[in-house]
Amino acid sequence: MSKSRAFFLAWLLLLPLLLPLLFGCSRKASIHHVQGHVFGTQVKISIYGDSEQRAQALGAQVLKEFDRLHHKFHAWQPSQLTALNDSIARGEVFQADEEMVSLLKSAAVLAGQSDHTFNPAIGGLIRLWGFQSSDITAQGPRAAEIKRWVDADPRMSDLVFDGTRISSRNKAVMLDLGGYAKGYALDRAAQILRAAHVKAALVNIGGNILAIGQPGERPWKVGIRDPRGEGTIASVELHDNEAVGTSGDYQRYFMKDGKRHPHIIDPRTGQTVDLVASVTIIASGGQDVGLRSDGNSKPLFIAGPQHWQQMADRLGLKEVMLIDAKRNVVMTPAMRERMATKGAPG
Repeated sequence: MSKSRAFFLAWLLLLPLLLPLLFGCSRKASIHHVQGHVFGTQVKISIYGDSEQRAQALGAQVLKEFDRLHHKFHAWQPSQLTALNDSIARGEVFQADEEMVSLLKSAAVLAGQSDHTFNPAIGGLIRLWGFQSSDITAQGPRAAEIKRWVDADPRMSDLVFDGTRISSRNKAVMLDLGGYAKGYALDRAAQILRAAHVKAALVNIGGNILAIGQPGERPWKVGIRDPRGEGTIASVELHDNEAVGTSGDYQRYFMKDGKRHPHIIDPRTGQTVDLVASVTIIASGGQDVGLRSDGNSKPLFIAGPQHWQQMADRLGLKEVMLIDAKRNVVMTPAMRERMATKGAPG
């Protein structure tokens, strides 16, 4: 047998062994999606590089954790948070747990940093406006009712912590973590997925998004919603351990007498904020990147078109975009650098 024929036969024998390797190297890793509905919004978990079966199992684990947090921190259905609020209203001490204490302490820090424009203690005002409901209807409290709550001035600094026991110096404090719990849930999702050693993942809770790793050669890319349209107004790349958070007036709101009333309330006046359509920020690094992306957007929304930059500086936020009610778009230089704008208005 000639040497060339012998080599050819050897190649034929090896080919069945080599083909799986060749195709395995050329085949791109897949992104698997798991969806659910928690915190009153759509949730999507995208996992890269794992099998469909493992991705579904990990996604189910994350959704189970979200469901736990949803029921623990619900603001108006029976929960550990409503039990705490009932104790505060009675002037009693509440036995909480370390998770709740840690979350409330971090919220209190942000409240102080933002001059209490971020204020989860105003659950009473939120309820008065009708936003503690799954079905929001056009209404509006009387001026005297609003004044009563503003004069009571409930703040996170009214809370007193003694280990895991919580009380309040002000009975008007009613906690509502609607502007904070989703960010905490993002961080918990990241902990679960990182512990499972996923290559990359993207967790989206109603537009609050956290990135883990990188899906292949390029970072994750996410869209920022147009607050007055169905599409996106811009897109941005998210790198590992970055999170984007948006506060907007387009999901939970009602119209009355031609005026839009979103669920974001200025604690200083007791009124809904109608000068801003949306605020988007990007937070980077640390173990609480989700919390920061969620909570920090609220003070900027309340500060409004005239004072958002001062508030951003105060909170140390570098990447911010604000769209006002007239669709004017403004952003920090750092945000402009990383934007891939898609026909932004204004």
